[in-house]
Amino acid sequence: MKRLLTRTGALAAAAGLAIVMSACSSDEGGDDDMADEETTSEEMMTEEETTEDDMAASGEFGDACSAVPADGEGSFAGMADDPVATAASNNPVLSTLVTAVGEADLVDTLNSSEDITVFAPTDDAFAAIPEEDLEAVLADTDTLTSILTYHVVSGRIAPEDLAADSPLTTLQGGTLEVTGSGEDFTVNGEANVVCGNVQTANATVYIIDTVLMP
Repeated sequence: MKRLLTRTGALAAAAGLAIVMSACSSDEGGDDDMADEETTSEEMMTEEETTEDDMAASGEFGDACSAVPADGEGSFAGMADDPVATAASNNPVLSTLVTAVGEADLVDTLNSSEDITVFAPTDDAFAAIPEEDLEAVLADTDTLTSILTYHVVSGRIAPEDLAADSPLTTLQGGTLEVTGSGEDFTVNGEANVVCGNVQTANATVYIIDTVLMP
């Protein structure tokens, strides 16, 4: 009887050990699943942070920036690869400016210039000029050249230096008075920067909502 009890106790102990080992194995599997979930969450957070960092590093600002294509040659990344006149020709909000630059035969001049800042009027800015007046300007090469070169400044000017370095001397010979700070700038008290700090291969571009007149 004593031997039977001993054998029964041993069997019970073995069964208990098996249950404990099974439970431990199940816990370890749960830990692995939790670790996998944590790793996936960390990777997703890292990807989101990287995307946000890239957007912040690109530096463009302004409501009109949303009209610029997200990819392709007309995107910010695409424009950064081309000289300024070529880059503008790929941007859908600057088509009238591109036409004017072509009429004034300034494409090569702008593309070959090193380190310039361009205040680029949008299509809507040109549309605000009476049609007859605009056609007259486009037909007068000297006047058109004067107006367009009045929008160009030597050197790449960063946003934090726009107002600090003002007045800015233009290629036309006149000056531009820039006021404001952060992401809110006005040129000559009339043109607002609607998409700023756009980079091309040889220029920093500030898209504005008014055509500046010398």
